Amino acid sequence: MTTTPTPTTPTTTAPNPDPDPDPTPAYALTPTHVLRSEWHKLWSLRSTWITTLTAAVLVLAVGVLMGATYTSDGGDSDIDTVILVLYGTMLSHICLAVLGILITAGEYTTGMIRASLTAVPSRLPVLWAKASVFAVTAFALSVATALVTFVTAQVFLSDTDQAASLTDPGVLRAIAGNSAGIALIGLVALGLGALLRSPAGAIGAFIGGVIVLPEILGALPYDATSTAVRYFPTQAWGSLGSATPLPDAASPGPALLALVLWAAASLAAAAVTLKRRDV
Repeated sequence: MTTTPTPTTPTTTAPNPDPDPDPTPAYALTPTHVLRSEWHKLWSLRSTWITTLTAAVLVLAVGVLMGATYTSDGGDSDIDTVILVLYGTMLSHICLAVLGILITAGEYTTGMIRASLTAVPSRLPVLWAKASVFAVTAFALSVATALVTFVTAQVFLSDTDQAASLTDPGVLRAIAGNSAGIALIGLVALGLGALLRSPAGAIGAFIGGVIVLPEILGALPYDATSTAVRYFPTQAWGSLGSATPLPDAASPGPALLALVLWAAASLAAAAVTLKRRDV
């Protein structure tokens, strides 16, 4: 006797749903994440709080002092009002330049740069993020401090020939130009810090090349050097921070372009060095 095997129904396994064609894990490296990292690193440093607070206090203190001690018969009536009130930025921009140097060169001193470049192997996004975070911080701080200082100083200047308001022609432009100049000069310093990788060396190069060298060149009896000096960082910055045209100075448009080119050149040199040299 033979038995007929009972047919079995084949079982089928339901296919897995299609995976996400473009998964983006939470830990993916993105420009936003790099920016956020640099932002947290910047504000976790004690030096950031010290330098920014010092810069703001210097501008406000000098502005109030200039306003409180000014007299109409003192012979300073020809000085631009914004320049007079914001004279303290001549000191504060050095503080912010030092901060820019510490943001880059300071990481080489502590060794933190190894962790940063390990997390971002392509390297350059780290430099661009540092520059972006610093520029926004320096500009915002400078604008806020300048506005408060101008309004406060005008309380003392209201009865003098330097009385002015924010709505007067050129005042807001000069305040914004002054702040943009500070941020761009700070980017020059930041680039020097990344290029030289030494806080002391970068600070020395900044003081010598950006502050002292133009004064030496300007003293030479040559028209070519006098013209060129107008477009050096600190001299171009002075043109941006005046509500009225300054004699023997570059106009605001070319001065701003010159500052942008100085900052771009400094960051470009730092970028080339960062790609070509080992940590």
